[in-house]
Amino acid sequence: MKKTKVITFMGMLVALNVLLTHVVPLIKTDFVRISFGFIPLSLGSMLFGPVIGGMGGAISDLLGMIIAPQGAYFPGFTLSAFLSGAIYGLFLYRKPKNLTRITLAVLSISVFVNLGLNTYWLTILQGKGFLVMLPERVIQNAIMSVIQVAMISLVWKFVGKSIENELLKQPV
Repeated sequence: MKKTKVITFMGMLVALNVLLTHVVPLIKTDFVRISFGFIPLSLGSMLFGPVIGGMGGAISDLLGMIIAPQGAYFPGFTLSAFLSGAIYGLFLYRKPKNLTRITLAVLSISVFVNLGLNTYWLTILQGKGFLVMLPERVIQNAIMSVIQVAMISLVWKFVGKSIENELLKQPV
């Protein structure tokens, strides 16, 4: 029954991620998309680990492209979504969810996935130079990194701990 709980809960987090990332992002331009989809992705990765977190990120990206497509499908972004979930899991699964670990996870994703890979994927898709897109994306990621660290910390403190203690460790 524990596997059923994991699948069910992760399904709800994937649905929430799709909603927050693809259906109602806060800001969306050609180079920048700001959303709160990182919250369910990080929570799922913290609770269930890097593999399930990565799979949740990839599934969210695929479902988001089906439900609310924003151009042609590009597999690079699915890889980026998988890596983001996996990185959250590597830094935070079965480890203390302190400010240092959360910050390291967020900065790793911001630098390697968002600024590195995603900017590269955009250069392939849009034919614009990497360095042309980078300044706007650096500003976005700097601002969002601070917001992400704060939000992930708060969500874990007020929701994540309770879910971990009450729902997932409860005998069935």
